[in-house]
Amino acid sequence: MRDYEQPIYMNNAATSWPKAPGVAEAAAEALRRMPGEANRGGVADFDVFGEVRSGLAEQMGVDRPSQIALGCNSTWGLNQAIFGYPLKPGDTVLSTDAEHNAVLRPLYVLEQQGVRVVKLPVDAAGRVPLAEWEQALARFRPKLCIVTHASNVTGAVNDTAALTGAAKKAGADLLLDLSQTLGCIPVRLSEWNVDMAAFTGHKYLLGPQGTGGVYVREGLRLRPHMVGGTGVKSDLEEMPEEMPLHLEAGTGNEPSYHGLLAALRWSREHPLEREILEKRTGRLSRGLQELGCRVIVPGGASTPVISFVIPGISSADAADILTGSYDIILRTGLHCAPKIMEDIGMKGGTMRLSLSRFTTEDEVEQVLGAVRDIVESGV
Repeated sequence: MRDYEQPIYMNNAATSWPKAPGVAEAAAEALRRMPGEANRGGVADFDVFGEVRSGLAEQMGVDRPSQIALGCNSTWGLNQAIFGYPLKPGDTVLSTDAEHNAVLRPLYVLEQQGVRVVKLPVDAAGRVPLAEWEQALARFRPKLCIVTHASNVTGAVNDTAALTGAAKKAGADLLLDLSQTLGCIPVRLSEWNVDMAAFTGHKYLLGPQGTGGVYVREGLRLRPHMVGGTGVKSDLEEMPEEMPLHLEAGTGNEPSYHGLLAALRWSREHPLEREILEKRTGRLSRGLQELGCRVIVPGGASTPVISFVIPGISSADAADILTGSYDIILRTGLHCAPKIMEDIGMKGGTMRLSLSRFTTEDEVEQVLGAVRDIVESGV
């Protein structure tokens, strides 16, 4: 058992910690200020939501910040996109086994409404095979495709440009789930010709929970999944037509968005050193393999996520020991992505370690030491 002063946090694919410097202070200061006009939460003379949209547009590689609607997380954004897209009974949606329940469960609802849903298996690394993707497009002729930019289980990053290009040739629009990549992997939505993209602020953007949303390309109109007050054009019976008002009903989470704005500004001034993060992720992956663990090694572009099991030892028991005896915070189970587990040969789930830019070499070595103790003890 190690001597520790604070936990080793390895669950950044769920929620990042620590946050970027200044995030907590910005959110707290927003709570102390007097609300702006109409008691809708905005601080007078400063549009934090507009500033955040501008920062996000830069991160996403899009020219029109107004096409970004802000809500409470990527699940909100995915629901807005999936239920707002003009589908009717008999239409087809093509997706994959790698998707999170934030996609799978809305797709189940669509199936109950008469929409045909096709889920394409992924390879052992968790990626969508381009050849099979193209075959599925030709066979099923979907109206909408939904794919994650990177698996939250294996970290494998999909070739979005190729997948989107194939979808567009087949006449389909594409919704991209950026939950695991925005702030960690370069994103170029306009260059890739992506139609919609959902995102969250509390993972690799290093912002608070309660932030996220959806980008919708210009010319694509969604039906609002939520309707209500916008603070302007109150005489209209329906939501205003222009974005982002069209999708933003109700008072926004201003304090958390002040925190996200602080994170975006800090990250712009302190670019992520990907080589260092990749080096530490690689060291952890190789070290686990050397200890005899079964590790999913995605190869190629990937996020700092490692899924593994210790042969002969229950993942739940091993995770309990790592947390209870070594104060290592990680995730175990199906990770809200149950369909992928059979494709990657991990039907019972995995333990998942996910690093951030703040993970140190010493923390990586301490995690390996803790796993070594478990392997050698044969618990």
